[in-house]
Amino acid sequence: MDIISKEITIDADGFSDIQNITDDVLRLAKESGFSEGFIHVFPIGSTASVSTIEFEPNLVQDMKDKLEEFAPHDQQTRHGDTWGDDNGFSHLRATMMGPGITVPLYSGKPVLGTWQQVVVINHDNRHRERRFFLQVIGK
Repeated sequence: MDIISKEITIDADGFSDIQNITDDVLRLAKESGFSEGFIHVFPIGSTASVSTIEFEPNLVQDMKDKLEEFAPHDQQTRHGDTWGDDNGFSHLRATMMGPGITVPLYSGKPVLGTWQQVVVINHDNRHRERRFFLQVIGK
């Protein structure tokens, strides 16, 4: 087994901006030359998450609406009281979604459904240059 690592930076708006990074994942899988293994995608920071979704505008908006219902951006949090940054909701969203995902690699390609894209989400309350760490482990 070998490991290939890469960091990518995504220019993301705040309040759960969802960005499609499937092309980055496909590119890294191809560059690795591995036929089988795993691709792990991990956000560097505690107010971002990684998931999969059908990346189509209406579903993306539905997802953002549900995240707002789950942890409203204007709800007071103890974290916000402690640090004065009013982003406690972003930590809650990121924690509940989970910090990263692992996608199987088979026959040199990530195993993804036809309408399944890998997305990163900036839950913070401001625009961010978000960093994500990708690793391919395989042979």
